[in-house]
Amino acid sequence: MTDITIIGNGNMARGIATTALAAGRTVEILGQDAAKAQALAAELGAGVTFSTTADAPRGSIVVLAVPFAAATSVASNYGEALAGKILVDITNPVDFETFDSLVDGPDTSAAEEIAKLAPSGAKVVKAFNTTFAGTLAAGQSGGQPLDVFIAGDDADANSAVSDFVGAAGLRPLVVGPLKRARELEGFQFVLMTLQANPEFSDFNWDTGLKVTN
Repeated sequence: MTDITIIGNGNMARGIATTALAAGRTVEILGQDAAKAQALAAELGAGVTFSTTADAPRGSIVVLAVPFAAATSVASNYGEALAGKILVDITNPVDFETFDSLVDGPDTSAAEEIAKLAPSGAKVVKAFNTTFAGTLAAGQSGGQPLDVFIAGDDADANSAVSDFVGAAGLRPLVVGPLKRARELEGFQFVLMTLQANPEFSDFNWDTGLKVTN
């Protein structure tokens, strides 16, 4: 039985898989390129399985660790194979041609668009879009545990993702229903622009958003 399936084999897939393993979860990597999926699984260590996206995900939690456009395709193509799954959208729908806006409108979010494409039995949760790959692999930023902001319409799904995050030593913050993904994507876009701004040359994609008290 697999706990978490991660679709993708890039840096964010590596970071989230590292988090999942730290939480004591079993991990499956699915990628379009079998060799790359195998290489990532081997890098992560014993017990991590792999296959291609031609196979249905086995995990109860399925993480879309791919860009927004690819995530919509995954949600569409898998169809009923995602029914009953918790589908975690980590994407930030940035217009990478201009790096000056998001590609969705103000009245929606990447997570909400993915939810429209997923089968009715899937429970879409927004999470990990406010964390960078390197900080996930390290488990911290600036010496502090990462905050992971979570939004979703299903309380049980939010709780399952929160348990996973907390077991890895990070702090889960459930911020509300899925429509709160609009704000999560917006303020992460601002943080991304700071990384790319030469005026902030000390930022090196290793920053993190944190709520203090």
